[in-house]
Parts: sequence; structure tokens; C-alpha cells
Amino acid sequence: MASRVMELAVHLRSAVALAGRFPALSGVDLDVAAGEVVAVLGANGAGKTSLLRVCAGLVPVVSGDARVLGCDLRSERTLARRRVGLLGHDPALYDELTAAENVRFAVRAAGLGTDRVGPALDRLGLTGRLRRTPAVRMSAGQRRRTALAVLVARDPELWLLDEPHAGLDADARTIVGSLVEEAAASGAAVVLTSHEPDLAVPLADRVAVMSGGRITSVRTGGRRADATDRVLVALSQGDAHVA
Repeated sequence: MASRVMELAVHLRSAVALAGRFPALSGVDLDVAAGEVVAVLGANGAGKTSLLRVCAGLVPVVSGDARVLGCDLRSERTLARRRVGLLGHDPALYDELTAAENVRFAVRAAGLGTDRVGPALDRLGLTGRLRRTPAVRMSAGQRRRTALAVLVARDPELWLLDEPHAGLDADARTIVGSLVEEAAASGAAVVLTSHEPDLAVPLADRVAVMSGGRITSVRTGGRRADATDRVLVALSQGDAHVA
């Protein structure tokens, strides 16, 4: 069993995490393998963002078993941070830095080469004057693209994407889908949350539904052959409140 746990990018068993005194997670069970995409759906307050922040090592686990990339989140949650990439609701950019400078700063902080910066910006369509625009002067969509470029440049082993399609135009949403596919194909694990199952389910191997800080059901996702229509119908009929 121990070797199997080490193969998993995420391994949670009865994981409990607190936000102050409030149970942000109240006993989550979840495994995510390398190369797998898991979409997490649920209503506001279900615990989706807390789940990602726990996996990123930003929220401590107070009980249960919780491991990310082989690191025990109860005793060594800082060790995996350089190997994990989190896209949160807030893009977490430095306002005074340009798009290029933000990406360059991130790769240097991760101990990576700056040769990754240009290709990552190109991948997100951040070309010309956009590269020289300070984050404070960017639109919400441009800031989101810059945050995604940071992830592309860092190339983490675990991608944690909180509402990755939010604030993006149709072209950028297509890019997000391609990035998820490419990350999984390279062997990275991807966990993404969404209020838009029509966008998230087709990208996922499995779909987990959260409620009350727990995962209440897990179903096949659209990356599995002929599954998309079946899962979307099931969501619309049985879990309409999550969409």
C-alpha cells in the first residue's frame, strides 16, 4: 500500500482542515494519479477552493492522512510547494511588474531557467505591448492569462486550477483546455474546480462532487470514451445545484 501511495500525486483519507475554527474540509477522501485530470464540482461554500489550497500546502490538515507528491501535508507541507502550481481566484501577480516580469520572477523563484518565459507568454497570447504592460493596468482576462503563463513556465507536477475558465474569452478558454490536456499527457496531475460542468467535465477523467466539505460522489468524466453526455445528463438531473 505504501508504494501505491507514493505513486499518487494526491492521496487524502478522512482529511480535515480548518479555516479558523470552521471545518473547511470535513473528512475528504480523494486519490489523483499522475497523468489524471479530476474536475471538482459543487455549490459555493462546498469546499472546492479549500481542497485546492490544502493540496497546495497553504492550509494545514489537522487530522486524517494527506499526501501530495509523496509529502505528508501534516508535517512537511512546504516541501511540495515548488512542485505544485495553483491558479486561484486572485491571479496573485505583482501589480507593478509587467507580464514578462511576473513570469520571470516566478521561474527564478522556482529555481528554473528564464528561457521558459518567452514560450509561456506566447502560449497564452501575451505578445507585443501586453508583455510590457504592468499587471495593474491589465484587464481581468489579461491578468488571468498571465497567471496561466506562470504555470506553463513553471511546469508543475500537480496543477490546481480554481475556476480556470472564469474571466476568459472563448479563445483563452480553448487554450485552457489544451493546457490541461498537455499537462496530463506529460504526466502531471490536474485538479480543477468549476461552476461550468459543460467546460470542466469533458476535460476530466473523473468528476467529484463536493458538499459540506466532503466529496459526496465520484463519476466518470469526458476524457473516458463516450462518457461526456452521460455525465452531463446525470449532473443536470441529480446535481443541478452544483452547476
